[in-house]
Amino acid sequence: MFRADATPVTDATPVPERRRQPLPSAGTEARRVEPRDPHLDNAKYLAILLVATGHAWEPLREGSRAVTALYLLVYAFHMPVFITLSGYFSRGFDESPERVRRLLTGLVVPYVVFEVAYTYFTQWTSQDPDRAISLLDPLYLTWYLAALFIWRLTSPVWRLLRWPMPVALGLAMLATVSPSIGDDLDLQRVLQFLPYFVLGLFLKPEYFELVRRREVRLLAAPVLFCALAVAYWAAPRMDYAWFFHSDSAQELAVPAWCGPVMTLATFGCSVVLVACFLAWVPGRRTWFTVLGAGTLCGYLLHGFVAQGAEFWGWYDGAWLRQPVGEITVTLIAAAVMTALCAPAVQRVFRRGVR
Repeated sequence: MFRADATPVTDATPVPERRRQPLPSAGTEARRVEPRDPHLDNAKYLAILLVATGHAWEPLREGSRAVTALYLLVYAFHMPVFITLSGYFSRGFDESPERVRRLLTGLVVPYVVFEVAYTYFTQWTSQDPDRAISLLDPLYLTWYLAALFIWRLTSPVWRLLRWPMPVALGLAMLATVSPSIGDDLDLQRVLQFLPYFVLGLFLKPEYFELVRRREVRLLAAPVLFCALAVAYWAAPRMDYAWFFHSDSAQELAVPAWCGPVMTLATFGCSVVLVACFLAWVPGRRTWFTVLGAGTLCGYLLHGFVAQGAEFWGWYDGAWLRQPVGEITVTLIAAAVMTALCAPAVQRVFRRGVR
């Protein structure tokens, strides 16, 4: 993903030397493609597996403290991973016509297509038969496309601020005490997840090298183990909706001051877990590296399977509430997501939304 820059020309460079520097042409810049970083593609694929398993575990949480603890732990960092990486990949975004065009075709068009598709699917499965198509009220997984559009469109603004992270955290904290924000474009979630995107905007390549150092990897293992133990303790005591970042403190039936406090607490917790997760992601090319390019495809398509599984009664068997059943559900979810991220599905997906 990273390339060495050309030798810079400064005021100290002799004039003849400057003239020998070739001027890059517009066509050369347009054709320059940076290689993908296998570490980040691996991270995207493994994180999308956690998204799939988290959704697969939802019907199994009731009556199982272990599943609820795993669910709580996964939701503490799987979306922060994606959002942080989205911010990192948005570092070069500007408001040039080409960038805006790619933003429209890559986010707005899929948003419209899947908002309509999920609306009809929800009506068909009778989960909400009266649901009407509304492009201002994202349904199910489509909130992420709306959020990413807003975050990326505002990324040049964040680069101009002197203290972007405190500002982003301040907005997230204010959102948790503002129930009147409403559901338009899921702005509550957009603002509460905003700090992770801004964090990604200001990450540098060497930070990813830092978390992959041997001492960091060794430290990450006990941290994740302790986090799982805390999640098991907190499962019957804590409302895991805090990690959804979709409601204000008042809507969660707690005092308003809890919102800003939980914003800082969950942000700190999630950032530590994201670092631990990235520390254990392989940095070399693996058999699943190529699947990291299809995570958005897998993310949007797997929702139909996740919703349909309950409608079709796939969770009706009592054996699924046993350890063997829970492991089976996890493996099936991972297999389905892997298939949906395959290059062949990616090609069909791109044709279908353009």
